[in-house]
Amino acid sequence: MSTTRYDLQAKNIHTDSDKAKLLYISSAKYGGDWFSVPHTHKCAEVFYVIGGKGQFLVSDRSFTITAGDMVIVNPYVEHTETSLAASPLEYIVMGIEGLELNMEDTTDNSFCIINFYEDGSDVQFYLKNMLMEIERKNTGFETVCQDLLDILLIKLLRKTNFSKVLASAREDLSSDTVAVRRYIENHYREPLTLDLLAANVHMNKFHLAHTFSKEFGISPINYIQQLRIRESKDLLCTTDYPLTQIASMCGFSSPSYFSQRFRTCTGMSPAEFRRQNKENSE
Repeated sequence: MSTTRYDLQAKNIHTDSDKAKLLYISSAKYGGDWFSVPHTHKCAEVFYVIGGKGQFLVSDRSFTITAGDMVIVNPYVEHTETSLAASPLEYIVMGIEGLELNMEDTTDNSFCIINFYEDGSDVQFYLKNMLMEIERKNTGFETVCQDLLDILLIKLLRKTNFSKVLASAREDLSSDTVAVRRYIENHYREPLTLDLLAANVHMNKFHLAHTFSKEFGISPINYIQQLRIRESKDLLCTTDYPLTQIASMCGFSSPSYFSQRFRTCTGMSPAEFRRQNKENSE
């Protein structure tokens, strides 16, 4: 007899979904009475398209969605969906508390669309079992639904190779500061001022600076600089672009200001950082 045993170490069994909580799940199919307007939620929403074809609208942009597409929308992000009459849209949607999508490989942190064309049957299996559990409400159905959600999140992380990370979302944040943070993450390469950020959420700039600093532990302007420095480090390590070009690409007003801020944050000049990284790699 041949036996193979695999031991699991509990300390290694961990996912960022530990604090994710399923708030609701529902199914919908397009009909003549379909009417949807742009709206937001305090929780993240996950849409999985079962059939049909339509458009998903996020913050004034429109994207075609079809069977096998999963759309993840962060809290406080305005969105809605429409269907093609000739191919009625059908989907399952979940509301998830405690999660926020953090995508370091993209310029937009408000949503993403992931294709499950090849392994969509697995996703449908878990989602439809959730619906069945909630409809029947047998003993322990809440636990079963939560476990199924955890499995889906793990499959999502596998699908994206961790390039898109589900991180714990804080419940003590205001929608305005979340909107400002997301705007910064999408536009930090552009010229940004506190006045411009405040105007986007119709807030007094001093109140915005105070609230943002209180909730995130950093001022809006310093957060902009932090993102610019982070990207400049990546470019210094992975490209041969001249410092002038990197300064411009990351949103710094001039090469000299870029060098000044970089030295303040890292203790060395951009050129020294690049040289040190190259030596370490070799």
